[in-house]
Amino acid sequence: MSYKSILVNLDIDGPAEPVVKAASELAQRSGARLIGFCAADAYLPVTGPEGVALATEVMQQMREDDERRFKELRAEFERLVAGAVETGWRQATEGPTYALVQMARTADLIVTQARRGATTGDRARAADPGSVALQAGRPLLVVGAGTEQRVGRKVVVAWKDTKEARRAVFDAVPLLQDANDVVVATVASTIDQWAREGIADVVSFLARHGVASRSETVESHRESESLVELIDRHDADLVVSGAYGHSRLREWAFGGVTRSLLDEIRLNRFMSN
Repeated sequence: MSYKSILVNLDIDGPAEPVVKAASELAQRSGARLIGFCAADAYLPVTGPEGVALATEVMQQMREDDERRFKELRAEFERLVAGAVETGWRQATEGPTYALVQMARTADLIVTQARRGATTGDRARAADPGSVALQAGRPLLVVGAGTEQRVGRKVVVAWKDTKEARRAVFDAVPLLQDANDVVVATVASTIDQWAREGIADVVSFLARHGVASRSETVESHRESESLVELIDRHDADLVVSGAYGHSRLREWAFGGVTRSLLDEIRLNRFMSN
């Protein structure tokens, strides 16, 4: 089992190097094709009827600027990969979140970077990682700020017996097989026998896939905070978790742990829904 196609998302206004290097290293490990992708949308500035012509001119200029930036990012992507793996390139002039979700059909794994927390600010310029995780139907690796090139030496699997966590563990197997240290951790207000049996089953499942792991449980009413403390205690450079959330009008409401991990921009976060 391995990733055969990886889609790396580049924010049009953000630095490309950290996320491209991380994705390229992962593609080399997996023997995967690496597809570079960037999307941005131009929009009419708010104006009165008398300013429509000027607003249209401004929007056209934005589109032309974005096209130039697409060319620059593609060149930088190709320079950074430098022929190490097979590559492709896609771009779109539309909302980045929507466009990235649609492009998920091309890949086994999406890699992106978020310079902000659970929300990214200008959604015409940057994809929202939380929304992508909940809608794409593919696992999402969010590269943390200041990340070294290799992701996944020490991994914490944030386990709870839900379909999202089960999906995340399965989707992360190729990464876990390359890890030096894997801890399957459950943080809950009460750790009972059912919870211990569940986490033991995950360790056994991973062992059958060639992943040596160990379990750890933490009783705490501060689930999100205690999970982050556990990640830091193990000096993990990657956390694997389910992505929990639901649509609420035009926004997404995230579960507490999901939001907490999205806000931890220093961490590499692997999420599935």
